[in-house]
Amino acid sequence: MGKRTNHHPKYRLHKATGQALVEISGQRFYLGKYGSELSKLEYDRIVAEWLLSGRSPIEDSELVSVADLCERFLVFADGYYRKDGEPTKSIYAYRVAARWLCELYGHRPAAEFGPLGLKTLQQRMIDNGRSRGYINDITQRARSVFKWGAANELVAPAVWHALQAVTGLRKHRSAARETAPVLPVADDVVDATLPHLPKIVADMVRIQRLTGMRPAEVCMMRPCDVDRGEEVWRYIPRTHKTEGHGKTRVIFIGPGAQKILEPYLDRDAESHCFQSRETWVAVRERRSAERVTSLNQGNRPETAKRRGRRGSAPRDRYSSDSYRRAIVRACAKAFPHPTIKPSPFLLDEFAEQLRQWKKQHEWTPNQLRHAAATEIRRAFGLEAAQVILGHSRADVTQIYAERDLQKASDIAARIG
Repeated sequence: MGKRTNHHPKYRLHKATGQALVEISGQRFYLGKYGSELSKLEYDRIVAEWLLSGRSPIEDSELVSVADLCERFLVFADGYYRKDGEPTKSIYAYRVAARWLCELYGHRPAAEFGPLGLKTLQQRMIDNGRSRGYINDITQRARSVFKWGAANELVAPAVWHALQAVTGLRKHRSAARETAPVLPVADDVVDATLPHLPKIVADMVRIQRLTGMRPAEVCMMRPCDVDRGEEVWRYIPRTHKTEGHGKTRVIFIGPGAQKILEPYLDRDAESHCFQSRETWVAVRERRSAERVTSLNQGNRPETAKRRGRRGSAPRDRYSSDSYRRAIVRACAKAFPHPTIKPSPFLLDEFAEQLRQWKKQHEWTPNQLRHAAATEIRRAFGLEAAQVILGHSRADVTQIYAERDLQKASDIAARIG
């Protein structure tokens, strides 16, 4: 039983789910999407009933709402989905799934959410232009939220079991948008981008292209993880994508990559080789040197810090996201639009043309891995590519390796 209170409850935002809520006598009531007319009407109703009861604690006879279930699950997820003390991408993905759930059903009892509700959620994402892969991921995560709820006796097990009847969308069997496959990036495109990258990021690109490692693996590399005892070095990441399946990941580093990597190994054994802080310092020093205003005009590096304009401090290493963003920014410089220059005052038509141009002329670190897979498979076969890339199944390697159509073309030319 909650304690009696005299203050007037506020209409509030629950940031994790985007829901409006009101808290009365220590009990939370979710109202629907924050700012919506429906949520405000629900707020007025609950507060009016509370006032009519003489400000007595409200006894809710219904089961937890979908929003309440999502909130409790996100508290659990924040502690569970972590690696080396850092939140994993799963946490953010579940937050997105919770927003989708709560947008439509946040104020409804979780016990009433069934297969039709999940299919309605899928259709809402289709109408929103989301891809089939995205929709299937959100669908699976929504089921996982209710599975956790059943395990913790917040919803009846039958609710979760019923949701299993809703399958993921099949390829070309729905109106959901299909995404293009990730293709390898051509070496000449990489070479054109390198001059526009910070030196550290450019070296990360070269090493990843030569070794075929994952973006996260090049970002987390430390001197203590690299065994230089033999002619071909061995890099064993302290954590990797498949460690949950009991797999050991060994990345082999040949002479070309060794030459690039060696200067970055001359540091504390447990510090990261590729530190974004070093790039940050180098950029600030370069900008300071390029300024023509005298130093007493407020353009010294420490001035911004003193005035509170320092901004967010850089991390001790590049993340997969910051690594990718650095490459995308460099692509915009390497492949500028021939006629349209970036400006906040562009008309919508030209802004869209520029956006499409950038999208067509940018590449990401994952494409370097695909490029390495294609080259290794072409030169040494599928099994060799499977070992180098760290795949447990050959069919995964086939997805990464672009088919070598030139060989088929040569055969066709010979047999007529």
